[in-house]
Parts: sequence; structure tokens; C-alpha cells
Amino acid sequence: MTDMRRYCDLFIDLDDTILDTRGNSELAMREVFGHYGLERYFGSFEAFNQPYWRENVMLWTDYAAGRISRDYLIVERFRRPLSLGKGLEVTPELCLEMSDFFLRACSTKGGVIKDAHKVLGYLRARGYRLHVCSNGFHEVQYKKMEAAGLRDYFQSVVLSEDAGANKPAWEFFDYALRQAGASKETTLMIGDNFVTDMEGARKAGLDVMFFNQHPDEFTAPAPVNYEIHALGEIMRIL
Repeated sequence: MTDMRRYCDLFIDLDDTILDTRGNSELAMREVFGHYGLERYFGSFEAFNQPYWRENVMLWTDYAAGRISRDYLIVERFRRPLSLGKGLEVTPELCLEMSDFFLRACSTKGGVIKDAHKVLGYLRARGYRLHVCSNGFHEVQYKKMEAAGLRDYFQSVVLSEDAGANKPAWEFFDYALRQAGASKETTLMIGDNFVTDMEGARKAGLDVMFFNQHPDEFTAPAPVNYEIHALGEIMRIL
């Protein structure tokens, strides 16, 4: 096992690793559903919400792989589920308006993964330098961090839009190392997405800690340096 005491810098994914992005987004989506009166077109909230999340996951996967653009993702993740509504006229303008409303609502939600503040405070006290590494959109990630009281824990925030590449591309991690003033030999990547966080960081020469919140449903398809199932487990390792 790798000697954890040699790490200086920790690259930490934001969405669903520290921020409870799924929970916060569910709250924001209920606001979207009510604000736009979508109950007129869908039999229930879940009739809209479930297709949204199914399409959203697939689109983010394509975005991370560089197969689609940011603008395409923003429109399509609403156009596809909205097209299932009975009698609803779906236009790109409506999708963009709804996306803006949704992102504003998301940026006000402060829910975090259990023990997030406790773990981040512990890591700072132990002398680690912490850096956010996220594929999220620039205009909302900082707002989300502020709403959750997370910003002050981190020395730097590295976003894909600033890096000019998405995780898992090696260019993202190269940019992150330069921005953080870190060495890959003394940097550990912590994240919940095996492809974007784990595979990307390993290919860039970093050690990795996989935050697998659903071990009964998902098994890491390749070796990782460390695997945890609850954020608090970090404090027993680092």
C-alpha cells in the first residue's frame, strides 16, 4: 500500500464527492417543475425527473469524452425529457430559459455529502493542500461552493472550462498540477466517478482514491490505490 504520509496535494472532485449535487439538483428540479407548470404536461414529477437524469448522465459522459459541446449538453438535457410531455411545445429558447432557472436554483443549495466539512477541516489541519478538480460549469461551481460554505478549504479551484479540457483528459490534470504548483508524485486524486476521476488521474501519473458510494452496485473495473465507501473513512487513512 502507498505511504499516505508522502502526499502534499489532494485533488478533490466536487460534484457528488463533496457536494451533494444529486440531492441539491433534485430540489432545484422540483422548483423548475413547479415554476413552469410542468404538471400540465406530465403525470407526475418523476415522469419528468427520471428521464431528465437518464439523459443528463449520458450527456455528461459524452461531454467529458469531448464528443459534444457544452451548449449542446445544456439544451439537450432539457429538450429530451421535455419532448415526452403531452402537448408541450419544446423550443431551444425554452430549454435555455429552463436551464438558466435550474442552474440559478442549484447554486443556492448548500447540501453536502455526509462528513464533508469535518473531513475537509481535518485534512487542512493535517497540512494537506486541497484543490477542487471539476468538470462543472464555471458560472455555477463557485456559487455552489459558496452556498455550501466550502470555498475557504481550498487553495485552488481547477475547472475544465479554464483548463481547456475535461477530465479524464491528461491535459486537464497537467493544467491542474501547474495551477496548484504540485508534483504528480506527491498528489492524490479523490473522486466518485471511476472514468473521469480515477482513469484520468491514473493515466496522468497520479495516485487515486475511489469514493465508491454504491459498492453493491458497482465494482471498480481496474485497481485503485484506495477505495472508500463513506467520506469519513478518509480520516482513518490520511
